Amino acid sequence: MTCYDRHDVGLLLLRLGTGGALAAHGAQKLLGWFGGGGIEGTGQFMESVGYTPGKASAVAAGLAEAGGGTLLMLGLATPAAGAAAAGAMTGASAVLAPGGFFAQQGGLEHPVSLGVAATALAVAGPGRLSLDHVLGDALNRAWMVPAALCVTGAVTAAVVGMREARVRRRAAEEQGGRQDPLFEE
Repeated sequence: MTCYDRHDVGLLLLRLGTGGALAAHGAQKLLGWFGGGGIEGTGQFMESVGYTPGKASAVAAGLAEAGGGTLLMLGLATPAAGAAAAGAMTGASAVLAPGGFFAQQGGLEHPVSLGVAATALAVAGPGRLSLDHVLGDALNRAWMVPAALCVTGAVTAAVVGMREARVRRRAAEEQGGRQDPLFEE
């Protein structure tokens, strides 16, 4: 009989809490559950904050959150799941950054916490109380951690960078048509 140690139980609790919160946020975006806007409403919001096209951005964010969160809860494909969730939380943090850090002032505290936890799970692995362990870690190899984080980091940097350029351009247009030549499309 295998005896699970507190490390495995701690990772399970972290996976369930982090993954559950992410999956619920993804369900809001994709399905309109838990008071969410669904793809239509979330797509409109995404457009308003500079992520275009809005519906595609809503689907991408929803899948990263719901899919990544569900996989984290299960402890399956943990490096990819954690990286995808962290990428989505980086995108959310970019929107909330002007509000400062704390959530009660509209800041980025919550997505940063979820993103750091998802990244930590990608790096640490899911523990023995996971489907990855049951499957012999076939989707949780050591090389997959840097690969997943690097690919997700590059894609996230590109998406957030394009969003930042749109936001700056929009702000310049609202200030009288002046545009920063570094951010012209």
